[in-house]
Amino acid sequence: MADPATITAAIAANVRGQRAHRGLTLDELAARSNVSRGMLIQIEQGRTNPSVNTLTRIADALGVTLARLVEVADTPVVRVVHESEVVTFRHPGGGSARLLVGTDAPAILELWDWRLEPGEHHDGDAHPAGTREMLTVLEGRLTLTVYGRSHVMGPGDAVVFSADRPHRYANEHGEPLRFVMVVTEPPVPPDGAAPPDGAGVAEDAREPS
Repeated sequence: MADPATITAAIAANVRGQRAHRGLTLDELAARSNVSRGMLIQIEQGRTNPSVNTLTRIADALGVTLARLVEVADTPVVRVVHESEVVTFRHPGGGSARLLVGTDAPAILELWDWRLEPGEHHDGDAHPAGTREMLTVLEGRLTLTVYGRSHVMGPGDAVVFSADRPHRYANEHGEPLRFVMVVTEPPVPPDGAAPPDGAGVAEDAREPS
């Protein structure tokens, strides 16, 4: 796994580069992403570890994958992602979200490996219109809540749902939970990025619990 300082520096360079490529000011990106200007400055200067939700909102506003923002090196035509290169977002309770690989051409795709300890949950912001998530449970039991309605799934169960609305992954049972998830999002033109629906969660530099 790349060390945290290297990942922080990569995020800083990638956010700064993607914003410059689109000719956006900090204020414009802040308005599109619903991430404060102060937080964007800290991210671009490599002075904070942004949360998954914060990076997702920035990626949505820029029309790229979250994977593009955390890449340490340029992506070749064929990219093999080794275990040491996988970026991991850790939860305070001991769980983790591992972004295995992602691409933003021709459509935005991300592959995640999630682990939640008993009692842990993650609240996902509403993604741009048309975003879908597909997941399958490998271990434990997942309580998936989408727009206020909950669904409980066990090992071998799979689901696809519209992620352009608030959603929650929760482990409400007594054993560790692991699931693999694919996120697919329609491509957004560089000059047509819009703020994700339902954004508005207060900014901080901590991982979601």
